[in-house]
Amino acid sequence: MKFAVGQAVRRREDERFLKGAGRYLDDMVLPDMVHAAVVRSPHAHARIRGIDLGDALAAPGVVAIYTAADVQAAGLGILPTVTGISGVDKDGIRHPPRYALTGGVVKHVGDPVAFVVAGTRQQARDAADRVIVEYEDLPAVTSTARALDADAPLVWPEFGTNRCYRFHKGDRAATDEAFARAARVVSLDLVNNRLAPAAIEPRCAIGEWDEAAEQYVLYVSGQAVHSQQSQMAGHVFKTDLYRIRVVAPDVGGGFGGKNFVYPENVMVMFAARQLGRPVKWVADRAENFMAEIHGRDHVTHAELALDETAKILGLRVKTMANMGAYLSSFGPYIPAVSMMRPTGGNYAIPAIDLEVHAVFTNTVPVDAYRGAGRPEAAYVIERLMDVAAFDLGMAPEELRRRNFISTYPYTTALGSVIDSGDFQGTLDQALALIDWNGFPARKQALRAAGRLRGRGIGSYLEMAVGNSSEEPEIRFDEDGGVTVLVGTHSTGQGHETAFVQIISTELGIPAEKIRYVQGDTNLIPTGGGHGGSRSLVLGGSAVYLTAGEIREKARLAASHLLEAGVGDLVFEDGRFTIAGTDRSIHILDIERQLRSAERLPEGVPSTLTTRIRYDGKAVNFPNGCHICEVEIEPDTGRVLVDRYVVVDDFGRIVNPLIAAGQVVGGSVQGIGQALLEEIRYDHEAGQLLSGSFMDYGIPRADDVSDLAVAFNESAPTPTNPLGVKGAGEAGATGAPPAVANAVMDALKEFGIRHLDMPLTPEKVWRAIHMKDNH
Repeated sequence: MKFAVGQAVRRREDERFLKGAGRYLDDMVLPDMVHAAVVRSPHAHARIRGIDLGDALAAPGVVAIYTAADVQAAGLGILPTVTGISGVDKDGIRHPPRYALTGGVVKHVGDPVAFVVAGTRQQARDAADRVIVEYEDLPAVTSTARALDADAPLVWPEFGTNRCYRFHKGDRAATDEAFARAARVVSLDLVNNRLAPAAIEPRCAIGEWDEAAEQYVLYVSGQAVHSQQSQMAGHVFKTDLYRIRVVAPDVGGGFGGKNFVYPENVMVMFAARQLGRPVKWVADRAENFMAEIHGRDHVTHAELALDETAKILGLRVKTMANMGAYLSSFGPYIPAVSMMRPTGGNYAIPAIDLEVHAVFTNTVPVDAYRGAGRPEAAYVIERLMDVAAFDLGMAPEELRRRNFISTYPYTTALGSVIDSGDFQGTLDQALALIDWNGFPARKQALRAAGRLRGRGIGSYLEMAVGNSSEEPEIRFDEDGGVTVLVGTHSTGQGHETAFVQIISTELGIPAEKIRYVQGDTNLIPTGGGHGGSRSLVLGGSAVYLTAGEIREKARLAASHLLEAGVGDLVFEDGRFTIAGTDRSIHILDIERQLRSAERLPEGVPSTLTTRIRYDGKAVNFPNGCHICEVEIEPDTGRVLVDRYVVVDDFGRIVNPLIAAGQVVGGSVQGIGQALLEEIRYDHEAGQLLSGSFMDYGIPRADDVSDLAVAFNESAPTPTNPLGVKGAGEAGATGAPPAVANAVMDALKEFGIRHLDMPLTPEKVWRAIHMKDNH
């Protein structure tokens, strides 16, 4: 049937996007709406000595200006953080207060200190420039590696340290013993560079006070409306859940950065109630760089112990993870639990010792960015594997083969249960796809042209959230159509197509009869939004089970309407047919007749509309293999991605076209991390040095080659009824080590063992031409 699971159906939402019919938040204009601008600290660390609002209040169009005093006088609470982590030492997690506006001491460049509301956006910005804030500059620390130095300035002096927490997992004694008997120990110091999410649509929010419903309404460019609702109600506004409605229209990219409660979201709601008018705030690109969460920013020392046959005996990882100046919603969780679960990758490692020191610095808070801990873990183990192969004089693919997990389920040394996989088969498929054996000839041909060539493998293990719940509704409408209401949220992943494919397959309802609704807490009572590659795993499984429940309800109704036994009915393409006859009824006609029936026998449903709750019990582990070939121009240091293949194990594939699109998008972001992207701060003044696209490079079309994508569907996961594994973050997990390993392979003839990302032309040129950098 058309639009069935497994078909490479084009995304049906793309037509409206391409025709300009998408509805994004900045398109929204509400009656009597005013606009806001934020006054932000130009200092990384400073004491506020005074704020003069006089000139700004007199500016044209100004309606109101709010400061921290107004926020605290109104009794608004601190922005919430999820901080429950097993494995943190006795000191726990140090959780500093963060209000919607900062008073007293600002902690990073971009910290919000005042909120200006005026008739137009430009008037608000002009007035914001007239707010005079007197600052007393204080010493700042921005370096992750230096945050715990004895002479480092303290971000929060009341804590007496810049340590947010210390996290430990693993058997230290067993790991020490493994290293003691190792034939070879390989060690590596590496950096996982700080990144900006850089979605095409900046953050924006509109607040409204619905007087009739006595309800705050937040329209937000976001990806987790129910999380925003519960955190706002429970922590910030301290009110009943139903008093806050959160609505997210179309979203132009999220990548994790739009998942959280931000100060601006709070302020548009607060100001809207104070003024009795809708209040709109839209970030410009500079604000996005200085005030939206960043990702990654780890400094790591890692060691690998191997026996005389190159089998891995143990792994040690010690990481310093930057939290920024405040704790964002899920920030503490990312370098601890989220990184811990896939640590060790696809390899059977008997003993692992993982230690993480989360630290405060005078920088933007760090939280979940596409992959959220898993790319960091994959980069550590995959760089170690290539360095080990280099040191041993061994082929990198052979070292991986020798150490792959081969029996499932497999419980790692840190307690993760990898339920399924085919790591060896996936590697072999990728090697064939890129023509691994043809590499020497390609390298020799390029050498004749004066350029270098290298190849690298990124055999990654990812983790998708599956231990949560979703409660969708499939509603049969009076006009003969069907509406599916889901609590997950698409920010470009194609849910509107994939979920409809599941319903169309299970119920035989034509796709054009199915409507898709997301992102409104008044219409959808529960949901987890999007994050952790959870949407198809949880939302898709929930929709699948709901459709199955409807099919069985419809069978009972069809038995009554056709006057046939339940066991005599055959269901196919949306129709129940009495076996051996031509008497049948379509599922949509069943609903129509049920609606018009005056009396129905006991057990026959009055409607097919159904909502069920699906409780997932376990995370799952998407995995795959990226292989990259690069060319390097020695005279310029420029790295060109020439060939790139990916083979992924996502379990059962619902839509190969959409899955491949997710892989390509994530891989390009990972290539960007490897070669171009880095948020940098001045280590003395704490100023943001890469606060625009003039200074922060993201990949363009000519920075990457065509990416060949294939799937290994031989190992569906038993952890959910669809057998699917998360796909959204896999590309960003496998790409950085594949690219970095390829560059290091090309440079090994110069004795270069490791360079930190991003592998910019300058960095590569210096490594080639300046011996002191080796």
